[in-house]
Amino acid sequence: MTTTPSVPDPQPRFDAPTATTTVATRPRATRFGAGFLLFGVLWAVGLAMVGNVLLPQRLTDIGVASPDAWFGTINSVTAVVSLVANLVFGNLSDRVRTRFGRRTPWIVGGAVLGGASLVGVGLVASPAAILVLYCVTMVGLNMMLAPAIAVISDRVPQEVRGTMSAFFGAGVTVGYPLGAIVGAAFITVVLPGYVLAGALMFAAGIVAVIVWPRERDARGTAAQGGGFLDLVKSFRPPRPSAAPDFYRAFACRLFMLVGYQMITAYQLYIVQNYVGQTVVESAATVSTMSVITLVVGLVASLSAGPISDWIGRRKLPVMIASLLFAVGIAMPWIFPTAMGMFLYAGIAGLGYGIYSSVDQALNVDVLPDQEKAGKDLGILNLATTLGQTLGPIITSTLVVVTGGYQLVFPVAIVMAILGAVSVIGIKSVR
Repeated sequence: MTTTPSVPDPQPRFDAPTATTTVATRPRATRFGAGFLLFGVLWAVGLAMVGNVLLPQRLTDIGVASPDAWFGTINSVTAVVSLVANLVFGNLSDRVRTRFGRRTPWIVGGAVLGGASLVGVGLVASPAAILVLYCVTMVGLNMMLAPAIAVISDRVPQEVRGTMSAFFGAGVTVGYPLGAIVGAAFITVVLPGYVLAGALMFAAGIVAVIVWPRERDARGTAAQGGGFLDLVKSFRPPRPSAAPDFYRAFACRLFMLVGYQMITAYQLYIVQNYVGQTVVESAATVSTMSVITLVVGLVASLSAGPISDWIGRRKLPVMIASLLFAVGIAMPWIFPTAMGMFLYAGIAGLGYGIYSSVDQALNVDVLPDQEKAGKDLGILNLATTLGQTLGPIITSTLVVVTGGYQLVFPVAIVMAILGAVSVIGIKSVR
């Protein structure tokens, strides 16, 4: 019996349909799953320690006038930096060919830059210096994130993308509340908290590339050539008429993240100023909320992705998640107490766990060109950065204009509902 020789895939997927992959698929899948889980946990813990607890408290401790407004300013500026960094490094990881592959060098470089600069945030005592170093942190983080998410497109087959997305989503879902818990423990001891946060962000990129099967040497594959003008042109997003579902997925992610971050990013201030707790009481409440979110988010994340693969549907879990978002956000609006915040943590945390489990798989499935996955996922990740930034900005604006948090909750509910409406319009994915 003769066989027709084939050209090896420069980025083979771990379940490539050959007669010899049955044995190899499971261990390679396990390594990818473990790598995505650890990657998500480590960077999210480090970032949440600072972004959710240590940074807002630091602004208060150094005597900044109107720390709420400064916190919103920092988030808005770092958003712009993140938007650019995610797109740039996603595109460059598509185009560059090295002996370590396309994605690995950027992930490692981002780990070093992000970890070191996050430690630096805790070493300075002026809001301007904090802003600059936190911007550098966002550059490093997005240098890791854009290529790492592209790995799902490069090396993971469609029928198990939901599961791999679930591992990454579970890591982030667990990482954020765990980071808030750990950050609360360092709320009166600043520098050690920042050192730990930086070490965790550094470890995220290093651990991921070690645990994943090694990326193949990419020097022998065709690079996307051309000069500087071609590079500039390569940043063009897909045409809306050619990829309408791509933009519907973008809108869905944007609205979902705006609604969630409007409350989550300001949870410390909400507990202190809306519920009326002291600094010590608020630290305990935030820690309890984080434990609740961690538990429900972990269960949702690890189950929703595999279920999505099993039923072959991405849209239904996202719609369920958006409804849970809306109900959860309504809880502290109706009950401005610690119990209302706990209900928010449980219900909205469940929704976030479901959404984050399926979100990356949905986004990869709507990509118009798999060869430009890094750049196009970078564009989709702009929705994440915009959502994470616009949420706090909207909250800050509403608080400044109205003098309180009462209007924040209905606006966040509307955002969650708009996310559900956006995903309903997607046609190419069930």
